Amino acid sequence: MLPGLQRMGLYQPDQYVRFTALTGGVSSLIVKVETPSLVYCVKRALPQLKVAALWEAPVRRNRDEVAWLQFAQTVTPNAVPHVLGEDEQDCIFAMSYLPADRYPVWKQQLLNGEVNHSTAMALADLLVRLHAASADNLDLCKRFDHDEDFVAIRLSPYFLFTAEKHDASALALKRLVSQTLSHKKTLIHGDVSPKNILVGPHGPVLLDAECACWGDPAFDLAFVLTHLLLKAVCQPALNHSYLKVFDLLSTHYLQNVRWESPDAIESRTCDLLAGMLLARIDGKSPVEYLNEEWQHPFIRHKAIAWLNQPESRLADMRAQWNTP
Repeated sequence: MLPGLQRMGLYQPDQYVRFTALTGGVSSLIVKVETPSLVYCVKRALPQLKVAALWEAPVRRNRDEVAWLQFAQTVTPNAVPHVLGEDEQDCIFAMSYLPADRYPVWKQQLLNGEVNHSTAMALADLLVRLHAASADNLDLCKRFDHDEDFVAIRLSPYFLFTAEKHDASALALKRLVSQTLSHKKTLIHGDVSPKNILVGPHGPVLLDAECACWGDPAFDLAFVLTHLLLKAVCQPALNHSYLKVFDLLSTHYLQNVRWESPDAIESRTCDLLAGMLLARIDGKSPVEYLNEEWQHPFIRHKAIAWLNQPESRLADMRAQWNTP
């Protein structure tokens, strides 16, 4: 790694340097680097993700993440880490380090019962601004139009892998793949999970954009809404709080959609939400915090029902999410 840091101008020979591995991700090696003058992070994409099922992905996604971060910085400078350098030879890049005491992870806040309405509203605003800024941008479309990578990183491990376990819903899950690939309208992040969102002093900060591509903005919205419903299953006592955040985030986002019909993107979000809920328990990347006996059957029942008889309104899906 040192030669790459040197080529980026972030390290000088014989200079003191300290490396600390950071935890939390399954798809990349992330290291905190400390030198006498700088503290920053270095990231390298892994060819095989650290999950139980075999999940391989192209390491060139490092370049896509850098390009997405650079785009996002032009739209919302405080909402992403700043890229400090990139070394394609070692397939690494460096970005600003955001300390945990000032940038707590939203996932941990949610699991701790800190359900902040303002964070949800700010995240909705951030997503809709990023999507709107990229809509109809032919240069971004050309730069990020790589369906093969997105299928390998997201659509196959989520929907196609899950389809192999659910014959009755296989057609609906496969249809989700073709539907998502046929509604590419904006640049998307591709992994808007609470674990990739920091709650900073100036609002949410998005991390881990290695799935970024030219795609369906409904994918980003459905991704984060999926996690809010799953948190409600994890902690039923806070069901009302999580569902309130679900409402605020989805409503505020849809109210500000201008590049297409809000009804159209909401309908596709409902379809994706059903598939993602099933994928997060039976796909290649199941969530780790659902361990009670009733939780998986509850989610399967709801998700399969929605896959086989799709809803078109997020409020209707939320109203049906009554945890035991």
